[in-house]
Formats: sequence, structure tokens, C-alpha cells
Amino acid sequence: MNVRPMRALKPIVLILMALGLSGLTAMAETSRIKDLASIEGVRQNQLVGYGLVVGLNGSGDTLNNAPFTKQSLTAMLERLGVNTRGANLRTANVAAVMVTADLPAFGRRGSRIDVTVSALGDAKSLQGGTLLVTPLMGASGEIYAVAQGSIAIAGFQAEGAAATLTRGVPTVGRIANGALIEQEIEFQFKDSRSVKLALRNPDLTTGKRIATAINEYMAANSAEPTDPSTVNLTIPKNFKGNMVQLLTEIEQLRIDPDQVARVVVDERSGVIVMGKDVRVSTVAIAQGNLTISVSEQALVSQPGPFSGDGAQTVVVPRTTIQVDQGANNKLAVLKESVTLKELVDGLNALGIGPRDIISILQAIKTSGALQADIVVM
Repeated sequence: MNVRPMRALKPIVLILMALGLSGLTAMAETSRIKDLASIEGVRQNQLVGYGLVVGLNGSGDTLNNAPFTKQSLTAMLERLGVNTRGANLRTANVAAVMVTADLPAFGRRGSRIDVTVSALGDAKSLQGGTLLVTPLMGASGEIYAVAQGSIAIAGFQAEGAAATLTRGVPTVGRIANGALIEQEIEFQFKDSRSVKLALRNPDLTTGKRIATAINEYMAANSAEPTDPSTVNLTIPKNFKGNMVQLLTEIEQLRIDPDQVARVVVDERSGVIVMGKDVRVSTVAIAQGNLTISVSEQALVSQPGPFSGDGAQTVVVPRTTIQVDQGANNKLAVLKESVTLKELVDGLNALGIGPRDIISILQAIKTSGALQADIVVM
């Protein structure tokens, strides 16, 4: 068998693989416009409603402690022809809940959406409960959907005479496809002459790159950034009446988004997140803490032989105090315009923990050597 032709193909295969890997690397560094911006006006709308959950196994609201539950139960029974005015209701199988949902853009009448049910009173668990018909309203007060159905929860609670075990949150549940859309939100999309792209992370450079990519693709000056968060797109004549096709093609265009150099810190948990563009000018850093350690150790003193009847065993305390002034900590110099990796490696070399790094970064920012914004959560 002659294998020389295969050997001759190896350099070509390697070149093609290298080109393919470089293309994948370039694609990995870019993002679709679809992931960077949304169409202004095409958004979800929040809905909320108040309702009752029934069928609980004694884990519902205590009616004496939750008067709104008792009033709602009485009103519901009256609408069904049952008069309970003046009666002493003692059921523990009912709970008052708040129902929330998101009405999607272009949600059509008759389609279903998911809802979240949260206990409002002192109910212990919503497990096994059923939500009764609950109107869901928007901010305008109009009813856009109606929710009803069996609740599924992820948590549970078990208790006995001397112990209680709770896993997750049993007072919050979800109903998949639990609400039926009754009213649509009108939005004229097809006949629009222009649309606005709203950037999820406002940035002038990213907006300019989006507009440039659209104009190059369409060979026309149709897109123009108007502010850091908006790119105005004028619909070309050949796309009039076919907005869906235009936006579908634009969404797939790829650009390299820009971002502000930012350091985000959470002092409560010690989490630090730094962007790739964070730079530090020449600065010297020293970190030292005064640590005092006190330990107690009890020693037993036994009486010697032939000590007489009055000799007793005595416990003698011994205290050891150690003081660490951080004398071994050294002063480190970070060179000018170090990268994020060099900054992290330098701080780690000093043996500094996350909480001390937060203080150091804030001190570097105060000195003017940190070219980034610090956001404290």
C-alpha cells in the first residue's frame, strides 16, 4: 500500500485545522447582536393577583391570625351561595397567596403561561394545594390572565413533638402553564418604519460597532447610535412590510462588544469579580495584621509522697499568649499597566485572602492607581 499521498495531505490538513481553530477563536470572542440588544417595546409585562389555595393538609393559614384569609374565604363562599356570616370558621386547609406571572411579548389570547404562588399569611406549606380561579392584573389594573391549578413545590416540612425539619421553601410553589391569557397587549410591529435596539449593557463603543455592522451588511446608512443604550434602525424600502425577516438577519450579525473596566466586590461573601480591562499603575502594597492568640491549658499538680493528710490535688491554669505583628509580610511592587492576571498573581503571592484583597483594591482606587470602577454590592 502506498501511503505517500496521505503524507502529502498532512500539511494541508494541518493548515485547514489551524484556519478552522482560528475561525472558532474569533467567533468565540464575538457575540451576536441578538445577545447584546433587545428590540424596544418587545418585552415581558409583569402580572400579579391575589387568590386562595385550598386542599392543604392542615398546613394553611390560622384564620384568627390572618383576617384577610377569613374575609376572602367568606366572600368566596357567598359568591357560591353559601352564607357563613357570623359563623366561627376554624379550617386550616386554606391559605391566602399572591400569584405572579410574566406576560410574554406577543402573548396571544388562549395561550398559557407559568405562574408562581407565594403564601401571604402564616401557612406552613402549600404542598398538595390547589389554586382557585385568580385574575392576574397588570400595572394599569386591567386583567390580562386568569390562573388556576395544582401547585408543585420543591421544598417540604416535617415536624414532630420535639423537632422540625424544613427543606427548601415549602411556602412557594409553581404551576406550569397555570394561567390562561385573556387579553393581548397590542403592538404594531409589522408596519413600523423604524425600530430601536436597546443595549442590555449601555456602551457608546458597542452601540457604534452594532450600527457599523448593520450598515455594512445592508450596504446603507440605516443604523445610527443615538445614545449609549440605543441604536436607531430605519427600515429600508426593500424590507417594508417584512420586519421579521430584517430583524432575523440583523440578530445573527456578530460584533466584539466593549465594556467598562470594572471591579465588583461583595463584602458580605468576599466575592471579587474583575473585568479583563482592569489595569493598575505602579504601586507598592504591604499588608499586615496584628493577631493575638490566647490559649488556656489546665495542669494538674499532685501532692508528693508522704505529704500528710492535708495534701490535696490542685488544678493549676497555664495561659499562653502569642502575638503575630505580620513582621514577615513584605512590601510588593506592582509594575505599571499590569494585566488582570498579573494583579491577581501578585496579590496571591502576598498570601492575602479575599476580604483583605477588597480593602487593598479600594485603597489602590483611592490612591488613583486603579484604572477601573469599583462597584460594592
